Parts: sequence; C-alpha cells; structure tokens
Amino acid sequence: MDRRDFLQTSIGAGFAAAVLPTLTEATILTDSSGLDAGTVNIRSGDFSMPVYVARPATKQSLPVILVVSEIFGVHAHIADIARRFAKLGYLAIAPDLFGRQGDPTAYTSIPELFKDIIVKVPDAQVMQDLDACVVWAAAHGGDASRMGITGFCWGGRITWLYAAHNPQIKAGVAWYGKLVQDKTPLQPTNPIDHAAQLRVPVLGLYGGKDSSIPLESVERMRAELAKGKSGAEFVVYPEAGHAFHADYRPSYVEADAKDGWLRATKWFSAHGV
Repeated sequence: MDRRDFLQTSIGAGFAAAVLPTLTEATILTDSSGLDAGTVNIRSGDFSMPVYVARPATKQSLPVILVVSEIFGVHAHIADIARRFAKLGYLAIAPDLFGRQGDPTAYTSIPELFKDIIVKVPDAQVMQDLDACVVWAAAHGGDASRMGITGFCWGGRITWLYAAHNPQIKAGVAWYGKLVQDKTPLQPTNPIDHAAQLRVPVLGLYGGKDSSIPLESVERMRAELAKGKSGAEFVVYPEAGHAFHADYRPSYVEADAKDGWLRATKWFSAHGV
C-alpha cells in the first residue's frame, strides 16, 4: 500500500492517535442514510488531494460548505460533521489539507505533529487547495453562488484567512481559530491583518477559558473588524475552553457546542448559504 492509498483509506475513519483516549460514549454519530458519502480525489496543482464528501443523494444545485479540520486531519469526527451538513441539504467537502506533508492521524505526540507537519503547510497551499474544492464543487452539483466555510482550531484560523482570500464565499463560521500567532515565511499573515478589509461575514465561536486564545486577541480582532464592513460577529462562551465542539474529546461542552451549531446553521442560512 503506497502513501496515497493509505491516505485514501484512512481519511474520514477512526480518530487521531494524538488525542486518544476519546470520549466515544459522547460522540455524535451521523449515519449516511439518504446520502452519498465517501472519499474522492480532487486535483490541486500537481497533487491529487483526498477529500471526504457528503451530500444528499441524487440532488443537484446544492449549497456548499467547506469543512476545515483541526490539526488532526480528516478523521471520523470531521467526516461526521460533513454528514451533519449533508443531512441539512448541503454538499459538504472536507479536504485533506495536510496530505502533501504527511498523515496527522498517525501521530501520537502533538508537539511532533506540529514540528513534522503543521508548521510545514504553507497558507498559500491551503488557499490553492480550497480554491480547487470550490471549482470541483461547482462542477459536481454544487451551487457556486451559495458557498460557505467552517473550520475548527487550525481550521478556524483558515476559515478567517479563506474568507479574506475568496470574497465569493457567502459566509464563514470559525470555531476557536487563532487570530494572532507568530508569523513565519509559510504563515506570513494572521486573521487580524485582514480584518479591516474583510468583506465576508464570519461568525467567530470562542471559549472564554481557552488558554491558547486570549480574550484580549478576540477584542483586538473586534476592533479591527469594526473598521470594515464584513458584518462579522463573535460569540464567546464564558465557561468553555478550547475545542468545546469536539464531541469526541474531554474538552467537549455539550450545551455550548449545541448552541454554537445552531448559531452556525442559522448564520449560513441568513447569509444565503
């Protein structure tokens, strides 16, 4: 089994080793009845990118949601989120944005995962890969005029950046994505750098007890957004920490996760997605 075959068979299955043990009894399990769900490959430049896709069976002209994973890649939880959106009538696309650099689901150490894969993924590459997903969606039953993006942790940061990169996106929902971090040649800007020029309405869902994302950075982002006309908003859950939506992890906060999901779906609907 070569590396590409391994990625194809592992995407959307199991959980990342770095977050074991998981709260399997708390995990929401969404079946695929009435859906077409599984892995396809989308060409992005010279890379054949594995992507988990879920959609209502046989339907066309569907609104599109890009689902951007945490640092742990497209495992069972992210695939389940795609199916949740598909059950609501969306064409949901969860791309393996780490595929060129390696397989994050195989790592048992988060520091090693960051060192070997995450810091080596250029933002420009991610924007290109998401652009490829948008093109593919428009050619495979998606409505290019009704596209949104949502992401979690690492994917939350990417949600802000892609909303700035592609103004054709109708709306975004960023779950606890960093707004400010150290810049590198591969990650040269932060969401806060784009805030004043942002034109896409993004809903930021954050935890008041998230030690990795100080509330001071949220307030700074609010101030920058106020200089523009994006219509972006924040909701901060005072008692939640990081990854409060991750229903397979001890960080899960059921009430806040459910409230956030309801707000997210209403946000997309209100903005034409």
